[in-house]
Amino acid sequence: MQSVWAEVEQKAQRTTDPMTPCLTCDGQEKAPDLIVVVSNHVDPGLNSVPCLKILLSKGLGLGIVAGSLLVKLPQIFKILGAKSAEGPSLQSVMLELTALTGTVVYSITNNFPFSSWGEALFLTLQTIAICFLAMHYRGETVKGIAFLACYAMLLLALLSPLTPLAVVTLLQASNVPAVVVGKLLQAATNYHNGHMGQLSAITVFMLFGGSLARIFTSVQETGDPLMAGVFVVSSLCNGLIAAQVLFYWNAKPPHKQKKVQ
Repeated sequence: MQSVWAEVEQKAQRTTDPMTPCLTCDGQEKAPDLIVVVSNHVDPGLNSVPCLKILLSKGLGLGIVAGSLLVKLPQIFKILGAKSAEGPSLQSVMLELTALTGTVVYSITNNFPFSSWGEALFLTLQTIAICFLAMHYRGETVKGIAFLACYAMLLLALLSPLTPLAVVTLLQASNVPAVVVGKLLQAATNYHNGHMGQLSAITVFMLFGGSLARIFTSVQETGDPLMAGVFVVSSLCNGLIAAQVLFYWNAKPPHKQKKVQ
């Protein structure tokens, strides 16, 4: 809690009038918690807004990070239960992994607060698992193991101090086309199949809600237009997949009907 409040104080100093000691927390006016800050304001209705925005963003960001631990587990369990990766497009999952990796590397390189990007780390791990399972259930287990090894080496190289910042920034900028193409491939797969297969509705809706919330937190916590832009595009694309989930809600894979005949 102390580290969270310290960041709130720092951001309040940058975004408010330096003549308001309760927000800047200078000298004797430094407050240990939000209640004291608000109570010391001459005009709390006006001056408390920046601190409240920062605290709201921080709490929302931490909530998204915590929720990301479970976002893709329904998808993983659904694939394991069916022993099939039908539904999720492998190309789409790979492009999503590229976008997530770019966000993780870009955020670490720029020392952004963990609450502003932490879910990308956990989603990356879960997406890697989905990629491997997709290859495994297609009879390409060796290829899946090789993929894991290559990805690990690539990630270490990107996080290395030897990697130029321009390369990291370019990787983050490539997230926009990666997200768009990846989601369009998934949408095309769903349309071609006429159903969602093993694509988890819970995962789709959680990704949609999380990307919407991230627009606000990325603007508030990082001030980086590139990060915010990625989440705007991601929200639109996730919304498309969510709409397909609703449209194909009662659709069943055709091979089950053939077995009955």
